[in-house]
Amino acid sequence: MTSSYSTSQTFTLTHAKHLASKVVSDMYQCRNFYGEPSEAQIVNYQEELIVMLAGGYVKEYEFGFKKKDQRIISWQYRVNASGDLVGGTDDCSGGIYARANVAGAIHFNFMSYTPAWFTLTASEKSTIKAKHPVSRSTGDLPGDGSGYWHTDRTYSSAGVAIERKTFRPS
Repeated sequence: MTSSYSTSQTFTLTHAKHLASKVVSDMYQCRNFYGEPSEAQIVNYQEELIVMLAGGYVKEYEFGFKKKDQRIISWQYRVNASGDLVGGTDDCSGGIYARANVAGAIHFNFMSYTPAWFTLTASEKSTIKAKHPVSRSTGDLPGDGSGYWHTDRTYSSAGVAIERKTFRPS
């Protein structure tokens, strides 16, 4: 006799809050080391991330510092909702690189969207945007400055994983 079973997890608002809290913790640590983003910005970014993650609309999320349109230090989060990491790694947040020279650099925050976002009507997008206080415009990410990328954390909940990569100065 053999038996088998399968489990199914649904990604809920609670799971979105869990993942957003990991990214927000990293933002607070960034603020402690580098002075930005502000407390108010972090609260707003958290609200936005929860709404957008819960809807399945975040492809990548990145914040950091740039100078002359080149990254100085940056943290990029890539969302994987394939379900292949169910029960997988859920690292602790933190471990933010603390020794970058950001004098004269500008803080940036960037979100790119999944195809699901682009299938929404203008009215649906407006309804979702009204649920959080962040207003974004289109733009391009800075290029890689003098440094390198390092994958250092994975955050996961209910089959959705966020891989964190850090751009560090050489």
